[in-house]
Amino acid sequence: MADILRVIAAIILPPLGVFLQVGLGMHFWINLILAITVFGYPVAIIHALYVILTR
Repeated sequence: MADILRVIAAIILPPLGVFLQVGLGMHFWINLILAITVFGYPVAIIHALYVILTR
């Protein structure tokens, strides 16, 4: 159930999904930078899903 909530959070706000999974680590900051850029937002979603589903 927790993974489903993280996936939903990752689709709506990718850095939140990563934060809920790993905290304020390297993956969070990478995802935040990707989410800030206009063209990086879809990439941020993919990155967030990757982090959530592989851990």
